[in-house]
Amino acid sequence: MLLSLLLLLWLLCSPAQAAVILIYHHIAEDTPRVSSTTEAELREHLDHLKEHNFKVMPLDVLLQQLQNGEPVPHNAVAITFDDGYANNYTAAHPILMEYGVPYTIFISPGDIDNRTGPVMSWDQIRRMSEDGVLVANHAMYHEKMAQPEPGESKEAWLQRMRATILDAERRIKEETGQSHRLLAYPYGEFSPRLEALVKELGFIGIGQQSGAVGPSTKMTRVPRFPAAGRFAEMSDLAQKLRTLPFTIVQHRQADPMVTSSQNPPTLSLQLEVDDFRPAQLRCFAGMEVIEPEWLEDGQTFVAQASKPLRQGRARYNCTAPSISKRGYFYWYSQPWLYGRSSD
Repeated sequence: MLLSLLLLLWLLCSPAQAAVILIYHHIAEDTPRVSSTTEAELREHLDHLKEHNFKVMPLDVLLQQLQNGEPVPHNAVAITFDDGYANNYTAAHPILMEYGVPYTIFISPGDIDNRTGPVMSWDQIRRMSEDGVLVANHAMYHEKMAQPEPGESKEAWLQRMRATILDAERRIKEETGQSHRLLAYPYGEFSPRLEALVKELGFIGIGQQSGAVGPSTKMTRVPRFPAAGRFAEMSDLAQKLRTLPFTIVQHRQADPMVTSSQNPPTLSLQLEVDDFRPAQLRCFAGMEVIEPEWLEDGQTFVAQASKPLRQGRARYNCTAPSISKRGYFYWYSQPWLYGRSSD
């Protein structure tokens, strides 16, 4: 009993080692709802962060502190935008400057060069850069990166991935002077071999799977919570902001690439079990609730859905309520990619 009380006091008093990263795409009312947040919703989100004393940090500073094991402010948050849409400049940027919060845009320079889609111009991006916005890498042409194209050898694919990452970083530096070696995977898709390349090149790889970040987060698959569509509703986002990262000792089975012989896939993680009760851990595959199996070591769980995944992208989300922080949940999301995904 005394040991449990001392552990609880230590957890309550120790410096924060957790943060949440939010991902936006469009800020508009006339774009697809699934990837859109309205100006009113963005203001509501920023008001909530301010009223509840969240500390909005530059993404590069936040990730560097977590990598170094340095404490981050309580309720730390980073704000990111993917794809470089023009409404990021016309609608989002003035609001974020008004609130005085830092944020990051992930852009595909080839799309900017070719004016592919409703994207910003380099003049607009340079103005944002001059205002302190962090400009980072979203691959050269927003291409799918996780696996070779049909008929493409692994060697040719790796060479192409190396080129798209480094060419995009070069163009961003040419136009803005910035180079942070942060790569947001297009569509949130990645694979172990791509992660290895990202690490080899000295980049941090950032996904689109949900979850909080902490010192044990793999820096080749950093999670972010979506803040668009139905996830833009404040009732939903408020709970996501009250999440914590599991301390992961080892990713035993967490390869995002799913084969026919391994479908449905198995997730297995070894965790530090100190601030949550193993019996309260639940994983979700869509609407299915999975009760994980805990192995004899008391730290490793195994979770598998009852039905095979459909082709494309899917996830298991695993959560457990925190003992020390009332109202907070530990959260881990495992992305899966089965077959060749659609856009």
